[in-house]
Amino acid sequence: MKQYLKNIVEINDNKKSRVFAYCIQALILISIVSFSFETVPDLKPFTRKVLRAIEIFCVVVFSIEYLLRIYVADHKGKFIFSFYGIIDFLAILPFYLSLGIDLRSLRALRFLRLFRILKLMRYNRAIRHFTKAISMAKEEILLFLIVTLILIYFSAVGIYYFEHEVQPENFSSIFDSLWWAIITLTTVGYGDVYPITAGGKVFTFFILMIGLGIVAIPTGIISSALTKSVDKKETE
Repeated sequence: MKQYLKNIVEINDNKKSRVFAYCIQALILISIVSFSFETVPDLKPFTRKVLRAIEIFCVVVFSIEYLLRIYVADHKGKFIFSFYGIIDFLAILPFYLSLGIDLRSLRALRFLRLFRILKLMRYNRAIRHFTKAISMAKEEILLFLIVTLILIYFSAVGIYYFEHEVQPENFSSIFDSLWWAIITLTTVGYGDVYPITAGGKVFTFFILMIGLGIVAIPTGIISSALTKSVDKKETE
């Protein structure tokens, strides 16, 4: 019986397993759409009841799926604390927490239901390739993040010394300057804070040039790892 359920619940190359996977994926999408509709103001009481019924049904199915996955797992503790195990748990946690919490606090828990989107990662081959690519390039990505944080701090310090005296309200400290550094290095540039001194403008030019490279580097790292992941899968 356990092996039979294992062949259905876990991703195997059989019809029943594919049907199970498609049903779970459909429920995830229905749950996310339902979650979005709940935020619409002035919903009719009947509509809210329907949305609540959909939520209860989805949670029941997801709970059964979670328990089945624990049951068929060869190493139960390893699954529970694995990435997918934690995602499965977080996907149903808000519902059960809301049963014992004042409804006025329920909105604070709703965002946790978005973890259900991550459940789709288990069933999508392309997403699995992507997560594998991230894992393969984790050291390069970590190094990139460290360098980026150093550059953000350097940018905040630089613009602070250029602009603090003429714009003390916008660049009152290095911590306040971090906001400018982040939006400039990421090339967003909202325009709410900008340099007005000649030195600040020249400094900003160089930071923008560096920012263009910062945007491109992780794309190249992930693309290379993704190509390696796909090629490795095809050769297996």
